[in-house]
Amino acid sequence: MTREEKSQVIEDLTAQLADNANIYLADISGLNATDTSNLRRACFKANVQLAVVKNTLLAKAMEASEKDFGDLPTTLKGNTSVLYSETGNAPAKVIKNFRKKSEKPLLKGAFIEEAIYIGDQQLDALVEIKSKEEVIGDIIGLLQSPAKNVISALQSSGGKLAGIIKTLSEKEG
Repeated sequence: MTREEKSQVIEDLTAQLADNANIYLADISGLNATDTSNLRRACFKANVQLAVVKNTLLAKAMEASEKDFGDLPTTLKGNTSVLYSETGNAPAKVIKNFRKKSEKPLLKGAFIEEAIYIGDQQLDALVEIKSKEEVIGDIIGLLQSPAKNVISALQSSGGKLAGIIKTLSEKEG
């Protein structure tokens, strides 16, 4: 690989790091061709981008990036694959599900919305992270709950509705 080619790869990796808020580093070494193909398919279905990278080039891209990757570059040893996703927990779910049949991939670390996770023992915590959409859904559900309770109470009271309205209007006066 020429110096120009390396520079281009570093530039491309730096752009990928800048464009993604959720970045996972994993070790997929030892997977045979069938398992690697199955992992790529699982990533594609989960809208996760998987790329095998050279550690030295990724380290230089991390240095060139405006993001603070903390201790994440220390995990760049041996085989490294990068998983990018719009959803913070999607790569963790793919890895955990894939490991039901295989010992790999091993999680080296992750950068999720500026939080850094190091080591394979973090996988369960990463699976439990809720996406922005899930959090918004939970909040909407919580906000709708009191309104649903009031509506159902009013509907179940049937003829008492006039009494409730009368009582509320008396409080205003």
